[in-house]
Amino acid sequence: MSNAKERKHAKKMRNQPSNVTLSSGFVAERDGKHHFGKGKPSQSQKQELHSGTSRQWQIKMSPHLLPESDVNEQSSSKTMFKKKGGWKAGPEGTSQEIPKYITASTFAQARAAEISAMLKAVTQKSSNSLVFQTLPRHMRRRAMSHNVKRLPRRLQEMAKKEAEKAAHQKKEHSKNKCHKARRCHINRTLEFNRRQQKNIWLETHIWHAKRFHMVKKWGYCLGERPTAKSHRACYRAMTDLCLLQDLSYYCCLELKGKEEELLKALSQMCSIDAGLTFAAVHCLSGKRQGSLMLYRANKYPREMLGPVTFIWKSRMTPEDASEDRQLWIWLHPTLKLAVLEEIKTTCHCSEPVKSNICMPDPLLTPAPEDIQAGLAGDKISKKRKRRDDGESVSRAKKTIGDGTRDACQPRSWRSPTTGIIVSDLTMEMNRFRLIGPLSHCILTSALRAAPVHTGEEDAEETPHHWWTDTCRSSDGLSLHQRQEAVFELLGGISSPAEIPAGTILGLTVRDPRVNLPPQRSRALPDPERYQVSEFTCEEGMCTGSWSCAHWKPLSDHTDDPANEQVKQLLLEGVPVACAHSFIWDQDICRSVTENKLLDQDLNRMRSELLVPGSQLDLGARESKIPILLIQQPGKVTGEDRLGWGSGWDVLIPKGWGMAFWIPFIYRGARVGGLKEATVHSQYRRSPNIPGDFPDCRAGVLFAEDQAKDLLEKYKRRPPAKRPNYVKLGTLAPFCCPWEQLTRDWESRVHAQEAAIIASIPGAQETDPRRLGVPCVPKEICQLSNEAGIAENQPRKPEVTGCQAQEGTKVAMEWNASEDHMATTGSQLCVVRSRKLLKQLSSWCGPSSEIRRAPCRAQQELTSNVCLSILNDFPRALVWVSLSLLRKGSPEPRTMICVPSKEDLHRLSQDQCYHGPWESRHSDPFKSLILKEKEKKKKEKRQDGEHRASEGQAAGPPIAGQEALTQGLWSGPLPGLTSHCSRLLLGFVTQGDFSMAAGCGEALGFVSMTGLLEMLSSQSAAMRGLVLLRPPTSLQYRFARITIEV
Repeated sequence: MSNAKERKHAKKMRNQPSNVTLSSGFVAERDGKHHFGKGKPSQSQKQELHSGTSRQWQIKMSPHLLPESDVNEQSSSKTMFKKKGGWKAGPEGTSQEIPKYITASTFAQARAAEISAMLKAVTQKSSNSLVFQTLPRHMRRRAMSHNVKRLPRRLQEMAKKEAEKAAHQKKEHSKNKCHKARRCHINRTLEFNRRQQKNIWLETHIWHAKRFHMVKKWGYCLGERPTAKSHRACYRAMTDLCLLQDLSYYCCLELKGKEEELLKALSQMCSIDAGLTFAAVHCLSGKRQGSLMLYRANKYPREMLGPVTFIWKSRMTPEDASEDRQLWIWLHPTLKLAVLEEIKTTCHCSEPVKSNICMPDPLLTPAPEDIQAGLAGDKISKKRKRRDDGESVSRAKKTIGDGTRDACQPRSWRSPTTGIIVSDLTMEMNRFRLIGPLSHCILTSALRAAPVHTGEEDAEETPHHWWTDTCRSSDGLSLHQRQEAVFELLGGISSPAEIPAGTILGLTVRDPRVNLPPQRSRALPDPERYQVSEFTCEEGMCTGSWSCAHWKPLSDHTDDPANEQVKQLLLEGVPVACAHSFIWDQDICRSVTENKLLDQDLNRMRSELLVPGSQLDLGARESKIPILLIQQPGKVTGEDRLGWGSGWDVLIPKGWGMAFWIPFIYRGARVGGLKEATVHSQYRRSPNIPGDFPDCRAGVLFAEDQAKDLLEKYKRRPPAKRPNYVKLGTLAPFCCPWEQLTRDWESRVHAQEAAIIASIPGAQETDPRRLGVPCVPKEICQLSNEAGIAENQPRKPEVTGCQAQEGTKVAMEWNASEDHMATTGSQLCVVRSRKLLKQLSSWCGPSSEIRRAPCRAQQELTSNVCLSILNDFPRALVWVSLSLLRKGSPEPRTMICVPSKEDLHRLSQDQCYHGPWESRHSDPFKSLILKEKEKKKKEKRQDGEHRASEGQAAGPPIAGQEALTQGLWSGPLPGLTSHCSRLLLGFVTQGDFSMAAGCGEALGFVSMTGLLEMLSSQSAAMRGLVLLRPPTSLQYRFARITIEV
């Protein structure tokens, strides 16, 4: 027998019971085979083998029954095994002699144990495999796992037993419901309000969460961008179709009181120099929406609070000036706290008012006993089980989003002296914005004016008594019919940009869910209602096509006398009386929210219709919703694409968000998020809130958070996979240091003025300290690299008689403005004076003889004019728009630099010249970082050896040591303006390739001091050209700077 057979035999006997052995029989059998060869053993040998085997079993099973001599004889005997090299004695010897006697009972017990062990080994599997898995692989079939008859007959019985055993071992159905049922809470609104303790949800949150990337910002959960690739699609929607946005996170502050008292208090927070105020005629009547910049009381142009929009409620009786007026101020949530505190201080509103208008409904909570029982049950079991009994929870209709407010915090404040009441109406209304030419079509197709109450439905109980009373009044009925007529006229206007900016239209509409189309479609204009459909764009003049960016009023194309109402609407806007809406009444809004018909009831009534798909008639139970339509003007600055991005804002009572949201989408509106809102403001060339307001506290905090996130993202990448900003000459890659930029330019100009004054003989006796000229820091004058800035340094002027007189005037003006500088200070501010911006805009453009002569109000760019401007705004920023001349796509935090004379000369010689290159800088921190790493390794090694000898654990690192980051400038920044070969003028805040202009466009701020110096040094033909360099590139590219007012 070969070794392989022996190993196979040992493997078979491995799982046998320990009291069973066949060694003697096995040996005898082998011996027989050995002596007789291939022949069979004789009968006597068979008997001998059988007797020897029986005796061996008895000796093995009952060694205590044998005599001592037999035991010794057994232990001394040897068994022969055939191994390699011949027969050898085995270690386990057994005797082949037949025992003299046995005990029957003991022998039977031993055989019974062997039989039970054998049966157990046969019936019990040694592995966890099933019966069909024991078959060879070529015999296995997939159907064997569920069909027993597919198995061989010898295995079918065992497979049936396994199937029965598996059926009994199945777990009983858990009392907990499935995953879908667990998500459907016993009171879904209660569960949603619990999840809104930190970040409030909008009413469209669940719709957005399934289709958008959500972010937590400003205390809300907002949709940032769609999950699908839709950047170009959203731009097309804003240009040709319609884009829908949910702006319900904007905050609303309500002011009530006498008109004189309100205007007196609010006039301190704004200035007519920056534009319109709260007292604008069209806005004060309630006909238009206004926008302005708020400042702290009497602090203009510094200490800005932020931009806001406001709406006055129209008077019911225009002659009565003594009635209380109502004002809504809409603002970004980051500006709410500062603006609210300043308004309360200015209006002297300190007494909190317990108002049922702003106080939210209490949260739905179970009984205290049930809470304690639930807590005790949670301690016993690890998994919390939801109980399906609704006895402990009070069921009531709730509006998602209003359960996160603190009921103990006041929402209204009253002034004991002026009687003004300031209320916080945040989350009390929904605000949707529709952008694009098809906004009119979507509004007119999705919304229908509420039917007039005829009086025949008096028998039926209707919850809308306010509408019944309105229809019974002749004035109310007449006003509703006029509003409906004006709303129908909107369908005959091709674009919202044709209507006067900020037009307000009040309306009462029926439930938009009733006329919801069965399938999603696109609302298109009716060609019969548009007289401009036959025109096309020729020679750059707009004649009314839908895709044209230069929209012209409809009155320019139509001469039909039947269209006089549309012409009057375009010229004068909506009448003042039609701006009235019941949404100003909080009691009516609360009634409309509480009496809203549930979606499940509406769907149930639809399913009960005799003709599926027919119009559902709710009768008196149909809700009437007061809304307010506000026109958004779109792009109003500059000369190109005027009116782009215009649309309508729809104000809706709370609780009705999804009821209006879905019908708008079913009419073809594409939904956008925060990213699309940023793109919209970028193409309109307007600052984005709050990132583009560096002089506002909210803008500073936003920049700090953004810089922190970018720094963490930068540190997560290894040094070899991230740019080295030190070598690229980028001092601030993650933020825009506006304070240091304006301070450096102010010091630079003061140093130049001091040098001019010192070179003039008539002004040498004047002490520069009296002039308020500070000393120039050394790092500003030194070069940061081998390229230097010698070509950008102004040459020392030659002193003439005229310049001596001018220098004397400069010295006198510096003396006169010394006290003015002390009073105004040098705090950072942004220029928003319309007069000054128009002046700067005229200076930025290239001038030529063909260009028309400047107006009488415009001044020439002289040193005296610049000095007077800098006296009023010593550290000021100017909002500018940049357009690249050649290829290139700017990005945020791109550096705006001053081109040298050589750069402008090369550009004039070669129109294809892209721009100069910045030489690579040296990294002074690289050696310090390497030394610091070596030092840390050495200290760690020594500390480890020391602690290992003492048996102590390693301690924490020493606090207060700021580690250097490879690739970033460490410590205070050096001279910001002169660090590179081109003087730094400002930074870009928004930038990308513009699909509207077909080139790279950017928006940002520049130092006004640097801008005036650059414009005064450039020639008339090259005036307004700057250089742009991204933070990760060394390539400068030419761009033209413009200031749009």
